[in-house]
Amino acid sequence: MQINMGLSQAQREEMAEAVTRLLSDTYALYFKTHAYHWNVTGPRFHDLHAMFETQYTEMWTATDDIAERIRALGVMAPISYDEITKSASIRPDDKTPKADDMVANLLAGHETVVRTARAALELANTHGDEATADVVAPRVTAHEKMAWMLRATLG
Repeated sequence: MQINMGLSQAQREEMAEAVTRLLSDTYALYFKTHAYHWNVTGPRFHDLHAMFETQYTEMWTATDDIAERIRALGVMAPISYDEITKSASIRPDDKTPKADDMVANLLAGHETVVRTARAALELANTHGDEATADVVAPRVTAHEKMAWMLRATLG
């Protein structure tokens, strides 16, 4: 079926690619944060366990909005973890880090997602795609706030 929303097919596909990168980075960071929540140890266990849960819950909810924007653009959202991994800038760990390293890794991850979101937002503004901008702009705010909290935790 033809889509006629004021964006060309090429523009929609380009936007969907940028939003897919955002989804992939968000999902990769969600998983890393959830795994850290399960595996954190040490004297700050309770505080970090709770912070990580708050953060992964927020990201899990966001993945649905992001994926639905890809679909609204007329493109299929990723269907496998392999597909997400290929598009993600954030790489999984090969071993469980210490608590402070977890915090530092998540901080770097949130900063990565902010950069990915900013690139998608810039493209949305170039194409006059306000709907995508409306989905992406809050992600910048959310990840900047989570990065700030993690940065403050490191001292």
